[in-house]
Amino acid sequence: MGVNAQPSKLLISEPKCHPHCLLKTQEIKTVQEKILDAEKSQRMAEFFSLLGDSNRLRILSMLAHEEFCVCDIAATLEMSESAVSHQLRTLKAMRLVKYEKRGRKVFYRLLDHHVLELYQSVTEHLDEND
Repeated sequence: MGVNAQPSKLLISEPKCHPHCLLKTQEIKTVQEKILDAEKSQRMAEFFSLLGDSNRLRILSMLAHEEFCVCDIAATLEMSESAVSHQLRTLKAMRLVKYEKRGRKVFYRLLDHHVLELYQSVTEHLDEND
């Protein structure tokens, strides 16, 4: 495929393989209707790549419990305030956190319950005994 070429939709035809191992044409169409479209899968990939930074995850783990100001996050995680602010800007751009100014301080918290549920689900998954 060329650099600017778009992936073409595969034409659905009857299986050419062993008849017991492939879906039938209608079953394939049904499955295709349920899977992520290319745009949403790209957005999800970007979202999950954002979570690939351990400092961002540590910040999210703090904010999963309560709101904090930048200086408290920095002190707790032993990071500079500028590094924390940079990570928080990234998290805010991806709609994971929100902030509220109170006087000269800015307090951050998770944007909504979806972010908290995602954090809790991953934590529980990693804590499971195999």
